[in-house]
Amino acid sequence: MKVPVRVAPSILSADFGRLAAEVAEVEAAGAEYIHVDVMDGCFVPNITLGPGMVAAVRRATKAVVDVHLMIVEPERHVAAFAKAGADIIAVHVEAARHLQRTLAEIRDLGKRAGVVLNPATPEEAVRYVLDDVDLILAMTVNPGFGGQRFLRATLPKIRALRRMIEDSGRAIDLEVDGGLTVETVPAVVEAGADVLVAGNAVFGEADRAKAIEALRAAVLG
Repeated sequence: MKVPVRVAPSILSADFGRLAAEVAEVEAAGAEYIHVDVMDGCFVPNITLGPGMVAAVRRATKAVVDVHLMIVEPERHVAAFAKAGADIIAVHVEAARHLQRTLAEIRDLGKRAGVVLNPATPEEAVRYVLDDVDLILAMTVNPGFGGQRFLRATLPKIRALRRMIEDSGRAIDLEVDGGLTVETVPAVVEAGADVLVAGNAVFGEADRAKAIEALRAAVLG
């Protein structure tokens, strides 16, 4: 049975001055996930937030707290983000020195383990960690900044990842992040995505419920 598409607004585009209210608003508007982008100024150019902010998000919502670590040596920090209340902790193929070990540790902490691929990283990079993965996140922009243009060249990779997941017989979510709008989500869902990370497309709109509904309507065509 096909898994329904879920929407994961990224707080990178939210008003941090009223973060709890922003999170509560998108949850009430129907968002199943709250996506938290953690950047360290090393793996990516910008610096965003740490476990303390994740704990604040956790207090503000009953939705799935989906933490995306754009940091070097993520294995040093997964325990802190688990303690802060993350439900999913996703690490980059390009940043984790011992990827399988880090994914296994996330699961040992009682959390769902995610693995992330940059646009230029091929799908084969995750083939041998599928036993340790609950979610694969395909970046459709280069990580580090919000509001970037969707890279259509990533669509064949999303299709390949969907085939890989289906061939494996495992219950793995396929999340897509970067440049998602009502114009681009039909193609990524057709390619196989079932979790959509949307920053400006949700938090950039005054009516968040209408914005989320517009994304769902675009998926349905």
